[in-house]
Amino acid sequence: MKWKSQFWLAFIVIFCTALEVLAELGDPYKILGLKRSASQTEIRKAYKRLVKEWHPDKTKDPTAESRFVEIKQAYELLSDPDRRLKYDQKGITEDDFYLKQEYARYQPPHAFEDIFGYAHFNFQENDITFFHRLAITTRQFDKIIVPKSTRVPHFIFFYTDWCFPCLQAAPYMRKLADYVEPFGVNFVTVHNSNEPNLGRRLNIHTLPCLVLLLDGNIYVYKETITSLQKIIEFLRKKLPYRLVSNVDEYDIDEFLNGWEDNKVRALIFEPRSVIRLRYLITAYHFRDRVAFGFVQSEEIRNKYQIASDMDTVLLFNENTTRPIASITMKDIPSTTLQHIISSNQYLALPRLSSQGILDSLCPCEWNKPRKRLCVVLVTSTSSNHNPHREAFRVYAQNAPYSIDKVRFAYIYHDKQVEFVNSLIPEGQPVEPLLRIVIIWRRDTSHIKYEWVEDKWQLEETNINDTTQKLENTISRLLRSSEALTYEAFVKDLFDEHAKGIIGRMFTKAVTLVNGFYDGMSKDQILPALSILGTIVFIIAVGYLMAYLVRLEEESIKKQQKGKNGNNNNNPNSANVYQPELKIHELRAEKYHGLVRLLKPGCRTILLVLDMQSRQQLIPPFHKACWPYRKNKTLMFAYMYVERGLSWYKELLELSLPDPNQNLNINPRNCVGTVLSLNGHRKYFCMFHAKHREQTKNGKGTKQGKIRSEVKDCEAAAFIGFDSSSSESDQEVLLEGDLLDGLPNWLDRLFEGTTHRFHINYWPDFPNK
Repeated sequence: MKWKSQFWLAFIVIFCTALEVLAELGDPYKILGLKRSASQTEIRKAYKRLVKEWHPDKTKDPTAESRFVEIKQAYELLSDPDRRLKYDQKGITEDDFYLKQEYARYQPPHAFEDIFGYAHFNFQENDITFFHRLAITTRQFDKIIVPKSTRVPHFIFFYTDWCFPCLQAAPYMRKLADYVEPFGVNFVTVHNSNEPNLGRRLNIHTLPCLVLLLDGNIYVYKETITSLQKIIEFLRKKLPYRLVSNVDEYDIDEFLNGWEDNKVRALIFEPRSVIRLRYLITAYHFRDRVAFGFVQSEEIRNKYQIASDMDTVLLFNENTTRPIASITMKDIPSTTLQHIISSNQYLALPRLSSQGILDSLCPCEWNKPRKRLCVVLVTSTSSNHNPHREAFRVYAQNAPYSIDKVRFAYIYHDKQVEFVNSLIPEGQPVEPLLRIVIIWRRDTSHIKYEWVEDKWQLEETNINDTTQKLENTISRLLRSSEALTYEAFVKDLFDEHAKGIIGRMFTKAVTLVNGFYDGMSKDQILPALSILGTIVFIIAVGYLMAYLVRLEEESIKKQQKGKNGNNNNNPNSANVYQPELKIHELRAEKYHGLVRLLKPGCRTILLVLDMQSRQQLIPPFHKACWPYRKNKTLMFAYMYVERGLSWYKELLELSLPDPNQNLNINPRNCVGTVLSLNGHRKYFCMFHAKHREQTKNGKGTKQGKIRSEVKDCEAAAFIGFDSSSSESDQEVLLEGDLLDGLPNWLDRLFEGTTHRFHINYWPDFPNK
């Protein structure tokens, strides 16, 4: 029964530890002063009331800041239904449990051995409880792991209970965690049965499975899981391309003088020809602030007096003649390396080129005694401002202020226009270029600022006065009783180092391809390639068929063009201009279909021409009718006046008031006439270039007033065109100009404003 007593003793210890953790977290209901049955509306009201009461700017209580943070965290927990439910059931939040796991990771693995004895609690190397201690949830993955992966690589191991391969992989994963964690790589696990959605999201197809998380991207490891060397090589290959540049004596100056990208330069010297993993991980962590170069040149070693059997790291800022920091050891620990770099990760005069740099150099602060000022010189990207920046850099290096109180920087106005313009006071125009603005950030968007009166001068006679005024202003504003003159709300800075659209698209495409490949097993690769090959084959065949069809169409067009060239004198070839708009010839056999048997609402637009004018009139007629080609109620035709002269004469006589009146038709004067024939209602409208219809009120020219006195039906008698009338008219029109006004007449025709000539019947068309 001894083991039972030990079991209950262990249970009591674990239970007491959980109660202690719960006590440290605090009760969110008590923090907000609510009951456990409080609704979401009551939670929001309590949160707003307490935020106003405990805001650090509204109270002088020294505990206001910590109290404000507690209120915010309590509200975030209770406003999330899932987290609130888990807290009500288990009494602990997932984020706090993850933090406890992070702390427990560095504790002795056999914490209860001293209490209960080594024999009963001796965990074996392949004990699966090793995975349980490092397990994370989906929420922790999204909220903690993914954001952290932008600076820290993560190995994620997927396992499940009662999995014999997972049990076999335990000692190898333990060795992997012990090897990579000192270099800054985190190792976590996921219980796939408890988090199945996360496994599906990351394309986990078999268990156990090891994946690498870099900058939010997932890479699945497919090789044998028992080889530590292959896993490390997999990590090295997946790190960003050219994370560390190779530097020799030919490009050392170019590398060190490239600080215009706002990055510190770091030179890494090793006795080995291959850079070690610890330096790659450090370069990944500081890749936004520091540019790393790997040196193997003996000439450069001699220049900086580097020992050949030691690891050395040199850091350079704008002054490339000597390093600002260096470290030399046999094996440089990653923590020491990161501490040295983090302390020197900014240039002597950094540029505010992104929101991250602004947050690091000028952090948000609540209390005035802790006020930190940022002195910013506004310049442009022009090289003419380089002397001003250099003089300001020299002053910043020799300024009598600690880095915790005052930070100096410069900004490009033409790249951060919105941010700089928001700092110009209303009603007081300020020319920002070469002016110095002193800012103090209250929060992420609220800034207090003050402009220095004079511009930054380079002349020796004015530089002393300028620096003296600047020092007086800084000393005055550093006092807690002094307040900055202006305040403004600003947006985030534009990231000058961000990739362009093409670069982002290319990176996204490469990531998708890699993710697609990594998410497939060996059994899935062959079917996927088969599907891809089928798609490529279908596209190629479709392209080939389209190409052959295009060749066939071109061949047919050439044949038709040849036939049309041989048949230019054939009247039937008039419809070759545009096959999309079919123009029929009015003959006796087509007369019923084009005129007499037209359905209600349908009309035929008829052009009157002769053999000599066919080539000149059909193209403009076709062009004028082209916009109406999709109208299914219209048909288009032409008539040779020599063939239908008798029909045309009888049609005009039927439209006159006196049916016994006889017309003398001149065929040449009829060429260019256009008729709109409504076969069902038995009327037609008429167009001729030389005798246009007048408006009903007769307004316009003097000639219009005279013609308005005549009835419309009688005015149409001009279509008879006896020889005397044509000779008396001095205006001469060429055949190519007869249809110039046809488009306007067609518009009026479909508007219903043209005159209609009604007849009793349609005359017969001659059978010639």
